[in-house]
Amino acid sequence: MKNIKHSIYSVFFFVTILSGFIFTVSFALKNTKQKQDKVSKAIVNSIPEIKDGDIIFQSSKSQQSKAVELATNSVFSHCGIIFIENGVPYVYEAVQPVGKRPLIDWIKSGVGEKYKIRRLIDRGILMSESWESMRDYAQKQFGKNYDSYFSWTDKEMYCSEYVWKIYHEIAKITLVKPKELREFNIDAPLIRKTMLERYGNDIPYNELMVSPGQLYDSDLLMDVN
Repeated sequence: MKNIKHSIYSVFFFVTILSGFIFTVSFALKNTKQKQDKVSKAIVNSIPEIKDGDIIFQSSKSQQSKAVELATNSVFSHCGIIFIENGVPYVYEAVQPVGKRPLIDWIKSGVGEKYKIRRLIDRGILMSESWESMRDYAQKQFGKNYDSYFSWTDKEMYCSEYVWKIYHEIAKITLVKPKELREFNIDAPLIRKTMLERYGNDIPYNELMVSPGQLYDSDLLMDVN
């Protein structure tokens, strides 16, 4: 009888401790999210009228970042598109896998936490429904694998392709004209080495591509910060 009571007390004690632990963790996570949302909203307030569809650029810390910057003659190797949800800005992006992150997390992931935001100059050509459709299209791509081969198919996607297609497929706006791989600066030793590692001897010189640097230089965009 004593053993049974002891077992019951032990189980009760364990359940109590476990419940307390779960509550503590849940409370901490909730507070963390609230703090992130608060910081993210503060960032929104620090940027003049941040809007859906704004395109954000950074130099990422990925291994291929330097190669991308060299090949495209740009200081940017990564980009995403911003959509605001319940007052909190998120960056929709093509990484592994395609998804979204709070703006504050996205900024912190870049080199030196430096970033630039550009915006469609003539926003008046799009109705509010268009931005919603663009966000819906962007969300439908969530879960796709990152396209490390930079192909122009929709099966997988890389960052600038993702942003370009959101505007082109839904808003029918061509931010820039895609270029063939051969048109980029691909003769630098680091670029040649990277291409050989990725493609072997079958380098797709005719493959259409669009880079973060191209998007940043688009004549249809203006600076926000």
